[in-house]
Amino acid sequence: MTWRWLLSESIASLRFYRRRTTVTILSLAWGVASFVLLMSYGDGFGAALLQGFRAVGQDLIVMGEGQTSAQAGGMRSGRVIRLEREDVETIREAVPGVAAISPEMFKGRTIVTRGTREKQYSLRGVDAEYEYIRNMKIVSGRWIGHDDVLQRNRVAVLGATAATELFSGIPPVGEDITIQGQRFTVIGVLEAKGQIANYNTPDNHCVFLPYDTMSIYKDIRYPDFIVWMPVSPDARDRAIRDVRATLATVHHFAPNDEKAVFILAFSQFMHIIDALTLAAKLLLGFVGALTLGIGGVGLANVMLGSVLERTREIGVLKAFGGPRGAILKQFLLEALLIVGAGGLLGVAVGAVATWAVGTMPLFGELMKDAPDKGNVELGLSAGSILVSVGVLFFVGLVAGMIPAVKAARLNPIEALRYE
Repeated sequence: MTWRWLLSESIASLRFYRRRTTVTILSLAWGVASFVLLMSYGDGFGAALLQGFRAVGQDLIVMGEGQTSAQAGGMRSGRVIRLEREDVETIREAVPGVAAISPEMFKGRTIVTRGTREKQYSLRGVDAEYEYIRNMKIVSGRWIGHDDVLQRNRVAVLGATAATELFSGIPPVGEDITIQGQRFTVIGVLEAKGQIANYNTPDNHCVFLPYDTMSIYKDIRYPDFIVWMPVSPDARDRAIRDVRATLATVHHFAPNDEKAVFILAFSQFMHIIDALTLAAKLLLGFVGALTLGIGGVGLANVMLGSVLERTREIGVLKAFGGPRGAILKQFLLEALLIVGAGGLLGVAVGAVATWAVGTMPLFGELMKDAPDKGNVELGLSAGSILVSVGVLFFVGLVAGMIPAVKAARLNPIEALRYE
């Protein structure tokens, strides 16, 4: 018995029982479509979570003042170490593992006026490299330049919400605003950020000024933070050690004293994001697998019913010398044909459903300033298709093997006497 004969017999059998075959194919297709849709949501959920976290900075490292916990060079422990403006240049020159670095100065709840409108925003004094460190994207105008910092230009870059509230659709670039009685020219507007990680006021609600210009409002010798990013993730740990050692030389504390300077690498929270994404995908995959499993049970019942209905046919085939393997192959092939048809139809339906749904809300309430950034973008991926088809064929193989083995083991005498 050749594979061609087995295939023709299997197709003929499925055509004969077309109603039962159609219902089984549709149940499997429903399971596959549900699985594809759930996996697409899981992928979109992970991407939205990662995007919201990385909005704070691609590989952000924040440094602030600390307190020594060990004696060094005759200096007592318990000293407060305050970072200084000059430390930025020292680190930039001494540590090649630092790709970009900037001091940062805050001033909260500051009155900003434009015409008759008066709002309160946080001010941030920063350097030019801050743009790359914090993933700032300009939608109009430009970012703060080195000349703006050196010349203490009275220019400002507005966060997305600040620009909307102050100008209500009027292009802000080139317009003037007043910050506590001091006039500034708006040179840029930031793209709205959907942040789920932050260490101060969200960027959408901030006004960014050149760092040295902040001397109008505060003493800029001691920045609130120094932020920087490494040249690569692989160089991060080495760069942190080198930065701490450089600061230890300048401020006279032990290089291994981790409490002397506060250093926070936001990458250390990535395992939380990864764990949440994995947990969501596993849960959705489990639900999808259960749906496919129900379809597999239906397939097994249909195939077992087919074995019972064709018991005499199997008996005649075995009486004429039909090998057990051929009977096993025929029933298994029938099951795989049903699975294949259900899989193709399910992937097609899942793709259409994924396209039709498009986006679903996730962090809308948390990201009112950028609601579109908090949505889950559903997209069909090769991974979700391969996983769904793989699970389907596993379920179909198990469901089809049971009735196929039962048919192959039938006693020909008993099968011929079956009523």
